Amino acid sequence: MNTLMTDEQDRYVHTMGVDVGASYVKVVLLRYDRLGQDHRILDKVAEKLRKRDPKDVVQESVDLMLQRHQLDYDRDIAYLASTGEGEMVARKTGHFYSMTSHARGGIHFVPGARTVVDMGGLYVRAIKVDERGKVVDYKMTGQCASGSGQFIENISRYLGLAIEEVGEISLKADQPEVPSGICAVLAETDVINLVSKGLSTPNIVKGINLSIAGRVVKLLGALRAESPIALVGGMGMNVGMVQAIEETAAENKKKTYEFLSHPDAIYSGALGAALWGGFRHFKLKQKQAVMAV
Repeated sequence: MNTLMTDEQDRYVHTMGVDVGASYVKVVLLRYDRLGQDHRILDKVAEKLRKRDPKDVVQESVDLMLQRHQLDYDRDIAYLASTGEGEMVARKTGHFYSMTSHARGGIHFVPGARTVVDMGGLYVRAIKVDERGKVVDYKMTGQCASGSGQFIENISRYLGLAIEEVGEISLKADQPEVPSGICAVLAETDVINLVSKGLSTPNIVKGINLSIAGRVVKLLGALRAESPIALVGGMGMNVGMVQAIEETAAENKKKTYEFLSHPDAIYSGALGAALWGGFRHFKLKQKQAVMAV
C-alpha cells in the first residue's frame, strides 16, 4: 500500500457493525475523525442468506467491505460490533443487544425520534427511547410469524412476487381484504382462499399489510408511544407497509402519530451497533488518557 493511502487512513478511526438477522446479514462501515467528534457512513451492504451458512455470509460481507476501501482488519478496524445473532460473527470486538442497536440506529436515521418501531424478519418491536437513543421501554409482538417480515416474504413467494415489488403493488389496492387468521398457518390458508376467490394481488397484499399494521398500532398504544416515530428494519422500506400503518393509526381519533421512514431502514441494527462500538472505543481512549496523566 502506498504512503499516501497509509497517511490518509491514519487520520481516521473505523468501526463496523454487523447485524445477523433471520433473512439478511447487514454490515455498516463508519469513519470517524481521530477524536471521535464527527463520523459518516462510509459503506454498507445487505446480503440475503438464501440458505447459506450465516458465518460464511458474515465473513464474505466483512471481507468485501475491507477490500472496497483497502482496509486491513487488524490495523484499521478499531471496533467490530455484532448484533442480532452475534455468535455468527467470529472476530467481533463486542456484542450489543438487537433492541439497543436498532434504537440507536433509528434515532440516527430519524433525528428527534422518541419511538422506534423495528419491523424485522421474526417480530415487530415498538421501542421508546430518550434523546441519546437509550431504551426506556418497549413492547413486542408474540412468537407468531404472521406479524413478521418472514411472513411477508413467504406470501410474496406464493404470489410470485419479488420482495422488492410488494410495497408498490400494495399501493394499487382498491378493496383490500384483511386475512382473519391470527397465526401464520391460518393466515397463509386465508391468503390461499383469497387467491382462489379471485381477489387481486394488490388487494391481498394490502390486506396483509393492514393486518400487520393493526398489530403495530396496538403496540404503540400499549407503549404510550411518542412522536415522531421512526420505522426501521426491512419492512420499514416497504412503502405499502408504511402507508398501511399511517392509515390504521389515523383511525384512532384520540391519538395522532407522526411516522417517518428512511430508505436505508434495513441497516438500522448494523448502524446502531457500529455507533455503539464507536462510543465504547472512544470512551476507553478517554479513560486511558486520564490514567496516563
